[in-house]
Amino acid sequence: MATRKSSAKAADRSKAGRKVLFMQKPTCTTCRKARKYLQRRGYQLYFRDLSKQRLSPSELEELIGRRDYTEFLNTRNELFRKKKMAEKPPSRKEAIRLMAREPNLIRRPVVVAGGRVVVGFDEDGMARL
Repeated sequence: MATRKSSAKAADRSKAGRKVLFMQKPTCTTCRKARKYLQRRGYQLYFRDLSKQRLSPSELEELIGRRDYTEFLNTRNELFRKKKMAEKPPSRKEAIRLMAREPNLIRRPVVVAGGRVVVGFDEDGMARL
């Protein structure tokens, strides 16, 4: 048991100082929780406020890559519920257009490091950065 704990701490130390792009909405509680999680592990965060520096459609395309684009949709967003996207998801092209226009529709935070992208507060995903 002690070995597992010390190996986890060693893994955290090996990532200390690693640069991470942290795309967020500063008032988002999930973003604050993820930010604290990464900072406690010594990551060096570079912030982008998605409400002030919106993602372009091409940036969204690059971030999403070959993943399921619906993972990037914020299910708590009013527009998501109003358009009933859970029952009738938009096409990839339409979803990207909507997220570029309405940044609150993007699930947050979006964390990028070493070619990896983690969406939302995903401890396992962040541990693999």
